[in-house]
Formats: sequence, structure tokens, C-alpha cells
Amino acid sequence: MAVQQLDLPREYGFFKKEIDDAVARVLASGRFILGEEVSLLEKEVATYCGAEHGVGVASGTDALHLALRTLDLKPGQEVILPSFTFIATAEAVAYCGATPVFADIDPHTLNLDPNKVEEAITPKTRAILPVHLFGLPAPMRELTELAEMKDLVLVEDAAQAFGASLEDKKVGNLGDLACFSFFPTKNLNAYGDGGMVLTSSEELAQRLRSLRNHGSVERHLHKEVGLNSRLDELQAAILRVKLPHIDWLNAQRRAVAQAYSRALEEVVEVPLEPKGYYHVYHQYTIRTLHRDALLSHLREKGIGCQVYYPLPIHMQEPFKGYPRGPLEETEKAAKEVLSLPIHPFLTPAEVEEVIQTVLSFF
Repeated sequence: MAVQQLDLPREYGFFKKEIDDAVARVLASGRFILGEEVSLLEKEVATYCGAEHGVGVASGTDALHLALRTLDLKPGQEVILPSFTFIATAEAVAYCGATPVFADIDPHTLNLDPNKVEEAITPKTRAILPVHLFGLPAPMRELTELAEMKDLVLVEDAAQAFGASLEDKKVGNLGDLACFSFFPTKNLNAYGDGGMVLTSSEELAQRLRSLRNHGSVERHLHKEVGLNSRLDELQAAILRVKLPHIDWLNAQRRAVAQAYSRALEEVVEVPLEPKGYYHVYHQYTIRTLHRDALLSHLREKGIGCQVYYPLPIHMQEPFKGYPRGPLEETEKAAKEVLSLPIHPFLTPAEVEEVIQTVLSFF
């Protein structure tokens, strides 16, 4: 039995009537950019996460870029972030003219190690940019204490973790600003690109709304150089269909993850969920010294799987030579991680097929 890592047509079938009705509603309205659907989604996402303001933008990358733009970073100022993540996190820092500084990860959570972050802080450091990798919140309690002690801004890259929480507080409300992606593979996903920045600062929210729309303060009046980064009405309408179901969708992912972990914990290192953390399993990522051979085995048997991420950012051509501490755990993880199929619509038979195919390798 072949098992896909992600099955968007199956998801669409589940939501088909609601999505078709939402799309038809937008088409009939004649309003496609920054209309009622976007405004309502911004309020609904902010309310869900416990923030005061949401600002819809064109992508998760733009969310990161615009959030950092509000910090007015100067050339030479530094932002600390992990290297073990998607390159967009570092790109956003570079877009703003600042310097990304890579800190190592905790080998068990794959998120930033607060001790390594503290070692990376210099007089030039302006912000910390943790990623809630694969759906597990970063250690925000420790990072918040560090940011407050050093007078740094804390910006969440929550692209992979919509609905996750730490001590019952949702990601998106754990820092000064938070950035979401609604890319089609994400837990709360559009059928195209989309993103959002959350903040509880009215001042930052107003500036974000200006920056996403060419730096305008009113029609044909521009205060600064901005971007064309507006979330469109169709994507917002689709997201509004799915948002009320996000807790159920994440619960389905967690059920699959729990089945995998029970069956596989004796043969591979399974994902960790520390006490007080609520993991939403954007990816179900195992670790094994036999990663490449297992990857080939699974693909030969028709099991969809991927490596996130085979080459850390600091080893990618655009970011070689940037400041960094020792990144031993990052480089080791890149050689050992493997993500198995996980989505809310996997059947019990498919889950069992994945489990048995992994076990048959060992």
C-alpha cells in the first residue's frame, strides 16, 4: 500500500462544500484584496491565539520580513536564530540588512538551545528569532527571560506550529511579534501562499498594515518604502473555513504521532513532547543513524517521506561565513532526521502500513 506524506485532495474532499461556498461568496462580492474576509480572519486568528492584532500578508516569509522591518534594524545589528530550519527565517534577517547569527539546537527537541543563544549574544544583538520547529514550541520561557534580561526583542517564527501551546498559552502570543505561514502544507493551510503577523502592540500593528501595502497611510499617500504583501480574499475565505476545525485537525495529527511513537520508540528516536508543551506535529520527525538507508527502503515500498533539513542554513551558499557558534548538534541532526507521513486524514490502515514498513527495515 502506498502512503502519501500529505494528501491535499483528500483534505479538500472533507471541506468541499464549505470551501466551494466560501470561494463562490468571494467571487460574487467582486472584492479580492484586503476586504471583509481578510479583516475577519485577522480578528479570528488573533482571538484564537490570544493576541490583540493580526495583520494578513502574502506569505510566511513576508510575515517574518515585515515583522523584522518594524524593529528598524541597522546594518551590523544581529538577530540570533537556528540554522536547522527553512531558509526563509534567515532570509528575512538578511532582507532587513541585519546579520543572522546562528545558534545551536537542543538535540532532543531540535529547537534552539537557550544556553547556546545566551553564548551568542553580543552588544550588537537586537533580537532573538526562535522557530517552533515541526510543531513543537521553542523554549519560550527561558528565551523570554533571556530577552528581558538583555533588552532584546523576541519574534516567534510560528510557521510550523499553528495551534501549539506552551503551558496552555498558544504560540503566536509568546513573544513581541509572531509570524505564521499558511502555505498549503501547513497545519492551518491555504490553497496558495499566505501569512500573518500577530502582535499585541497597536503601534506595531498599524505599521505592519502600512508596510504590507507599499508603506501607505492612506490611498496614494506613502510614508515609507513597503511591500506589495497583501493576503487575498480567496485565501482568507478558505482559511476561515478551516480555522474552526484546527483543534480537531491537530488532534488527528497527534493521534497518528502517538501511534507511531508507541510502535517505533524501540528502534528509532521518536519526537519529544516535554511536560507543559503541546506539540501539533507539522512533521513527525524521527532520528536514526541509518537515515539514508531507511529513506531508500521506505520510498521503495511506496511510503512518502522527506528529510527536513538535509543541509543547515549556515552551510547553504548565501549564508556561508555569517557569525555562528559551534553547530555540532545542528549538523548531526541534518544527517539523522527523517519525517514520516502525517496529516489529519491518514487512515488506521495507512498508519499501520507506515509502522510495519519502518519495523521491517530493522
